[in-house]
Amino acid sequence: MRRHGRNWNGIFAGAGIPLLLAVMIGTANAEDAIEIPSKKIPLVVETLATGLKQPWSVEVLPDGSSIVSEKQGTLRIVKDGKVSAPIAGVPPVSTEGQGGLLDIALAPDFATSRTLYFTYSARGDGGAGTALAKARLSQDGTRLEDETRLFLMNRLTTRGQHFGSRIAIAKDGSLFFGIGDRGEETRAQDPRDHAGAILHINPDGTPHADNPFLGTANGLAEIWSKGHRNPQGLTIDAKDGTLLTAEHGARGGDEVNTPQPGRNYGWPRVSYGRHYSGAEFELGSTAEGFEQPLYYWDPSIAPAAIAVYHGAMFPEWEGNLLVAALKFQLLARLERDESGAVVSEERLFDGEFGRIRDVVVAPDGALLLLTDDQGTLLRVSRATATE
Repeated sequence: MRRHGRNWNGIFAGAGIPLLLAVMIGTANAEDAIEIPSKKIPLVVETLATGLKQPWSVEVLPDGSSIVSEKQGTLRIVKDGKVSAPIAGVPPVSTEGQGGLLDIALAPDFATSRTLYFTYSARGDGGAGTALAKARLSQDGTRLEDETRLFLMNRLTTRGQHFGSRIAIAKDGSLFFGIGDRGEETRAQDPRDHAGAILHINPDGTPHADNPFLGTANGLAEIWSKGHRNPQGLTIDAKDGTLLTAEHGARGGDEVNTPQPGRNYGWPRVSYGRHYSGAEFELGSTAEGFEQPLYYWDPSIAPAAIAVYHGAMFPEWEGNLLVAALKFQLLARLERDESGAVVSEERLFDGEFGRIRDVVVAPDGALLLLTDDQGTLLRVSRATATE
């Protein structure tokens, strides 16, 4: 094992699957493991797989292997350090710009149903837009069966940015997912447009009964909240059911939010940072009728996935938020107080492994990280104490 000498004490800022199924995910050469100190505990980072092509999402399967999406439109299984051939049955995806095959989420009963959900950019009249589908993974893991599209956003465009789009599954099995403004920022303020929103649907694709506009003429029935620029991170805290997003800002103004039904999170009228042009936002950083973020970054770190840590391996991190970042190539660990407010930030792996696209807490409490530029699947565990 190599030891890394960089100081990872971090920066302070003011502001499933049952455990019985936990299996060591893959195998790694011990000589490739890197020990890295952090503020509270020493960490070990192992490479589980290389050669992935712009991986976007990873989920742990019941046998301890991993399923990974690649932006170009392929799904693969990683097991014992080996990457499978592409899984058959993935629908055609539009890969222009930031589009492609995006997030994966396993149904709560995946161990028996083999059902998974995924988001992707789909072509249609007028261009492309974010879609959500479900399918069943075959028993041998080589193909998707009974693939069904559940949702396609209502206004397609030829613009290639801001598709979102992570998935978070609530206790009742309903699906939350995010869509960005699609590069047309005013769409985020239109309640009759799916762009710039968090959406909430049932497993059959129908709008959820708790949605604020359901049965009204005030907005689309699938919408949960509006005013989101590009939410590429989305999770639900298993402890209290809080929905959390990580969202890209422009020049600064990356945010962590806790979206509530019918609330407006400001984009593009209210934000921290500035527009790319250097101009200030219309209403500044705060205004009546617009929600404040739980936490924000200025300058931007380009946040991707977000996870809440609950696990046995790092009890010191219990309840912390973990945010993957692309621009600064880091993992931000956010500590929260009893009220849920963020009280400190530690920045891990700053520039060490490349652009971190996804972070997942594995059943054994280790972390899985995907790097989209390096094409690697990494495992972060606790370093063994030495004399």
